[in-house]
Amino acid sequence: MSTKEVLKEIKTEKAIAIIRGVELKDIINTVKALVEGGFHNVEITFDHSCKSGINETLEKIRSVKNSLGDRVFVGAGTVLTPEEAELAAEVGAEFMISPDTNINVIKRTKEIGKISIPGALTPSEITAAYYAGADIIKLYPAGNIGALYLKAVKAPLVHIPMYVVGGIKPEDIETYMKAGADGFGIGGNLVPLDLIKKGEFDRITEIARRYTKEIARCRKM
Repeated sequence: MSTKEVLKEIKTEKAIAIIRGVELKDIINTVKALVEGGFHNVEITFDHSCKSGINETLEKIRSVKNSLGDRVFVGAGTVLTPEEAELAAEVGAEFMISPDTNINVIKRTKEIGKISIPGALTPSEITAAYYAGADIIKLYPAGNIGALYLKAVKAPLVHIPMYVVGGIKPEDIETYMKAGADGFGIGGNLVPLDLIKKGEFDRITEIARRYTKEIARCRKM
């Protein structure tokens, strides 16, 4: 599938699952649980906490892409350098998500033909990222600033796609969509590590369904 088609699917589903801190041995079952719950876009976040973290993350991306690439689109998260974007692309990542507005990462991501989703907060960061080539802006941390901020920023920047990320719960979906959110990145509330450690993947599916059903409901409003 082309990059343009992948981007269309991401925008249609309006949701990306953020997988952070999940061990390699649990990564496939975690993604399967999310797919069963209706998520088909998953971000596997780079681990910068130790020297082996980068390679371990790349192995997770490769594993998911090889095993479930026909069912999900796989992206890399916390991409902080152009080199990390390149490494992620080599193992199959189709989109790159960052917590910050790094113009070099955005440009390199587009040069290698991948989807760019950088983080931004202020209007200056949002427009700088967008005009550098970003496909979607990750408004982060949305949960700390609230829907009123999104509404205010979105008013003059309605042409820029923005996904809100950070502490979003199912009951927040309607409020943020009414404020102008184009989609959501959902992490800890969707993929609790305690459930994964206990092997309760069916509960991950239940949580995922709450999100996808709420997004579907709000889209019809």
